[in-house]
Amino acid sequence: MGKLDDYRRKWSWLDHLIRAGDAFSERYGNQFAAAITYFSVLSLFPLLMIAFAVAGFVLQAQPELLTELKNGISEAVPGSLGTTINDVVTTALQSKSTVGVIGLLAALYSGIGWMSNLRDALTAQWGQKGGQQPLIPTLFKDLVALLSLGVALVVSFGLTAAGTGLANLLLELVGLREVGWARFLLFVATLALSIIANWLVFLWVLTRLPREKVDVRSAVKGALAAAIGFEILKQVGAIYLTTVTNSPTGALFGPVIGLLVFANLVARFLLFITAWTATAKVSDRPDTARSTQSAQDPSPQESPQARPDASTAAESARSGTRGS
Repeated sequence: MGKLDDYRRKWSWLDHLIRAGDAFSERYGNQFAAAITYFSVLSLFPLLMIAFAVAGFVLQAQPELLTELKNGISEAVPGSLGTTINDVVTTALQSKSTVGVIGLLAALYSGIGWMSNLRDALTAQWGQKGGQQPLIPTLFKDLVALLSLGVALVVSFGLTAAGTGLANLLLELVGLREVGWARFLLFVATLALSIIANWLVFLWVLTRLPREKVDVRSAVKGALAAAIGFEILKQVGAIYLTTVTNSPTGALFGPVIGLLVFANLVARFLLFITAWTATAKVSDRPDTARSTQSAQDPSPQESPQARPDASTAAESARSGTRGS
């Protein structure tokens, strides 16, 4: 460990990464990611069905806007998984009049379960005091958070789709739509717009979804890292799904396997970024021993009860998974 300690003293970013990894593990990041993955798969399709059934009624006079929104969501996930989600959205739009109260209740149940686990996981990674909270107020807050996140995602996808559509229109007007360098600039602009939109969403997730609100300024870098990393994960996920679906088994189960793997990767990545952001305030200390002690003890943002509360929250997440 001597050389590692030397490297940690030499490179503060390495020390920060190691302490973030320690915090991620000690605060049950893997267990929370598994719970989030389970509820993500359980809630994704019902929520999409309900959301686009409602959007079908609201935007029935503007089909082009609805199409752009649908394309934006399907492009936000990698490879053939986007096609699967696109099929679900199309089905929801076609059967919007048949989506009833039972479908809405199922979507709310699974969605609130997903949001509850996500908020508990973020709370644990921030090292905040958790503990038991009143059931009804907690469910109401989780519902509000779920609806708020839905609005944030719709705005994000809408801005990205609108920006891309406007850029394509401008290129067509000036006669540069098929020019190579113009297409490259359009790709760069679209990527930058997507990262900015994702950055705003992740900034909101990191600071407003934990049970205790976090100062926005402390999460700016973490949200940017999450936005860039998410774009990389999408590209890696597309390559993985292409490889998986080439096999006979993958052709049958590829979309489901892809959804599980992608959801788990995103959940782990988000929780690690949260741990990295939460440990950033002590990342510049040159003394490795002091940094190591900080990884073992609660940080200035943590209360002494943070670890037991993280354990309790993780047990709650596992219980919620078993109960479903």
